[in-house]
Amino acid sequence: MKILANDGISKSGIIALEDAGFEVITTKVAQEQVANYINKNEISVILVRSATQVRKDIIDNCPSLKIIGRGGVGMDNIDVEYAREKGIHVINTPAASSDSVAELVFAHLFSGVRFLHDSNRLMPLEGDSNFNSLKKSYAAGTELKGKTLGIIGFGKIGKSVARIALGLGMKVIASDKFIGNAEIRVDFYNGQFINVEISTEPIEDIFKHADFITLHVPAQDGYLIGKAELESMKDGVGIINASRGGIIDEVALVDALDSGKVAFAGLDVFEEEPKPAIQVLMNPKISLTPHIGAATLEAQDRIGTELAEQIISILKTANS
Repeated sequence: MKILANDGISKSGIIALEDAGFEVITTKVAQEQVANYINKNEISVILVRSATQVRKDIIDNCPSLKIIGRGGVGMDNIDVEYAREKGIHVINTPAASSDSVAELVFAHLFSGVRFLHDSNRLMPLEGDSNFNSLKKSYAAGTELKGKTLGIIGFGKIGKSVARIALGLGMKVIASDKFIGNAEIRVDFYNGQFINVEISTEPIEDIFKHADFITLHVPAQDGYLIGKAELESMKDGVGIINASRGGIIDEVALVDALDSGKVAFAGLDVFEEEPKPAIQVLMNPKISLTPHIGAATLEAQDRIGTELAEQIISILKTANS
């Protein structure tokens, strides 16, 4: 059987699949040619990340497809329910990249509270001529320890964020439509650990009490955070979005940043990917990354291995 990893797969995933007798193709096929390529090469499995779309047209026109795999969490680039109705397995790797995304959240948080994103822009330009002025402008940093982190969406990534926050000495509050409470285990390097029970609460309470808010929810039909929600937050709040673009009204966010209502934002995802709004890209109060939450070597290795294990299990069961 042939597997098309159209958005790439880790070496460990390739080895596991090849050892199981599958042929893995890593040729990058243009979106408009995907269906033709699948049919011409009798592809049984297509693996994607966020770039390749697997919609109804591909599902209808590719009878050889048995599995659609998403390396990562969100599957908004796949017509999941339609594929399953057609008897195609749809799989993803919700746990594999959780720690990587969580660490990026804190990269943005540390950047925001210590102005690193802006300092790294201006130091190369003005560091030799305006050092003392820059030093003064970045002198009002704050610590994360003792502050309240509000986590919206308390799935695997949200819980990974909570572990780091608790390790830093932060208070963690969370909101989730489907999870009432969770026990967070914080592991330390020497084998010791602590368990912390966290009960979720209404999202309005997160807006009201959190010093920093981080979002970990799937794609939404509308904005989860718009002008009204921003106005209900604490003055000087910091907001991080490393989940999906379109969850935050970026126009309202920029207005809140300009007014000082929001102290800073960290964005890994954007409404208009892959061409984010220039007002967002140029705002000095926004820490920016180009949708790299899961883009660590460790996460990609886990993703490849986990996809391989699922594919082998499904196809072996089908053939037994």
